[in-house]
Amino acid sequence: MSKRVLIIGNGIIGLSSALAALRRGFDVTVLDRNAPHIENCSFGNSGMIVPSHFAPLAQPGVISQGFRWMRDPESPFYVKPRLSLDLMKWGARFYMATNADQVAAGSQLLKELHLASREMYCNWQEEGIDCSLATRGLLMLCNSQHGLQEEAQLAQKARELGIPASVLDPHETAALDPNITMSIAGSVYYPKDCHLNPTQLMQSLRDKVGSLGAKFVYGKHVLGWHEQSGNIRAVRTTSGDYQADEFVLSTGIWSDAMSKPLGLKIPMQPGKGYSLTLPEPVQLPKICSILVEAKVAVTPIGSALRFGGTMQLGELNESIDPRRITGILKSIPKYMPKFEPSDFEGIEPWVGLRPVSPDGLPYIGRTSGIRNLVVATGHAMMGVSLGPITGEMVGQILAGEPTGIDLQLASVDRFRD
Repeated sequence: MSKRVLIIGNGIIGLSSALAALRRGFDVTVLDRNAPHIENCSFGNSGMIVPSHFAPLAQPGVISQGFRWMRDPESPFYVKPRLSLDLMKWGARFYMATNADQVAAGSQLLKELHLASREMYCNWQEEGIDCSLATRGLLMLCNSQHGLQEEAQLAQKARELGIPASVLDPHETAALDPNITMSIAGSVYYPKDCHLNPTQLMQSLRDKVGSLGAKFVYGKHVLGWHEQSGNIRAVRTTSGDYQADEFVLSTGIWSDAMSKPLGLKIPMQPGKGYSLTLPEPVQLPKICSILVEAKVAVTPIGSALRFGGTMQLGELNESIDPRRITGILKSIPKYMPKFEPSDFEGIEPWVGLRPVSPDGLPYIGRTSGIRNLVVATGHAMMGVSLGPITGEMVGQILAGEPTGIDLQLASVDRFRD
């Protein structure tokens, strides 16, 4: 009889883990609190695979920049002030993680994960997991010389890590993507980056996992665990208990609270982000891009164009702050002058909660406290980019195989006091 694996979480991490477990002969059940038609954070994001994003969120200079942004209600970053011990501890750990040595080590890990995930996406596409993968690269569009200088410095670090990057002037940028009118000082082009259709990816991956024999259980909220002598026997839900031999926790921002009854400490803060998708844009680029100073991602998805941005830390709800939407819409014409805020009238914003760890690195692996639990969460804005390789490593861990990438920095236990 094959070993039973219960995967809690139906997002990109959970489904990627299910695929890897099924391919190793496990009996897999995927359990999720939402109904199947409810879209989680894996659906409405920018759909980018980004080796260019090798630098962890926690890095030198980001705190002072964050304080400046917080004075502007339309800025791309905001932390809601509140009396919260968890938030204060998270902030202290974030500060500690901004030292240069830790950032360098984290950058090496993220580079390896992103490149491995990119290769897996290419393989998935060949295997019939269709996500309209476009391997055309990514443009970091800068509308100021200061922004371009900073991106050029980051491009140099990328090349040192083995990630190709080219600094382009406005004419070179326009030649690379003539479909879009741009008002920029220049750009950095990362040819290894890709983009895809997130909804198509999730549907195709779910179909693939189902075709390999996975069972899906929807609409079940996890209430707790039946744990004995360092082993989980079952998970308690609103509709009874679900038993398994191995458990995988991949529920994004909710993983922190769900794991606390087991004695785990995997601190995260919700990073609220928004996206707006134009079904008939006035122009349609062929290459995805980041509007650097505005921190807005731009992704062509079929004939539509998606704009996504903001990082609101600390709000565990899906309410929409119209000031953040206004900030996104005001920024777009500064880079792409053919677009106007009025183009987005009637477009419903999408909101998602990213699971943000204090050091900007995911949690992947087993914990010393529970022998039959694997945790895979905390990917922040990079869940889609890192989904396939995270799932593959979860499968390797479940099967007792070496992961091939050193996961010490991503240890589930790294913030245990």
